[in-house]
Amino acid sequence: MSGFDNLNTDFYQSSYSVDDQNQGGYGYSNTDDPYNKPYGQYDYSQPMGYSAPPGMMQPQQAYTGQIFQPTPAFTPASTQSMYSSSFEDEPPLLEELGINFDHIWQKTLTVLHPLKAADGSIMNETDLAGPMVFCLAFGATLLLTGKIQFGYVYGISAIGCLGMYCLLNLMSMTGVSFGCVASVLGYCLLPMIILSSFGVLFSLQGMLGIILTAAIIGWCSFSASKIFISALAMDGQQLLVAYPCALLYGVFALISVF
Repeated sequence: MSGFDNLNTDFYQSSYSVDDQNQGGYGYSNTDDPYNKPYGQYDYSQPMGYSAPPGMMQPQQAYTGQIFQPTPAFTPASTQSMYSSSFEDEPPLLEELGINFDHIWQKTLTVLHPLKAADGSIMNETDLAGPMVFCLAFGATLLLTGKIQFGYVYGISAIGCLGMYCLLNLMSMTGVSFGCVASVLGYCLLPMIILSSFGVLFSLQGMLGIILTAAIIGWCSFSASKIFISALAMDGQQLLVAYPCALLYGVFALISVF
């Protein structure tokens, strides 16, 4: 026991006593803290809720939304408002496909009226909607006479367009696209549909049929050469352009007659 008494006296002497526990520990005391009051002295008349002591970080704004219905911080724009402006600026679908009924009607009137001046800006467009319809109508009228010649119609049309494309690029200074040549030659096939429609009513192998066939060939070639001259600015060369056009439409006439 004497050893323990000597050991106890050797410890570091401190002025700390048990009575100091009732005071604030570690130098922290806050008399304004309501939670530091003894039992029975807390003021329950204060509003319920958490209130941070002074000097601490205040909490964020209280949540005001309903359960399962949070308050949206960002309201995205509706689909209609996002895309309405872009849809309004887009051109119509037929215009994107290159189908303009006004230009088709003007080209058709130019072909039906050989003496009418052709508008070069319209005729220089690549429009294949009208030519495809006219080729189909020409084949349909031949079908009414018992001739199934759809393959010959499209085959001769492709070969004729290729030949005229090469010839016009050699003769003109500006040049021409293959689509423009196919468009003009297809529109000028319209009088040939009239000839094949007459073939449904009567035979074209007599004298009347020969005269009518020659007139239709001249009509088609004159209209095609007029359009090519106005679109390519080839003044004084209409007869040179009309001759190969007459050869091409002469083949279609032979299909209609025989």
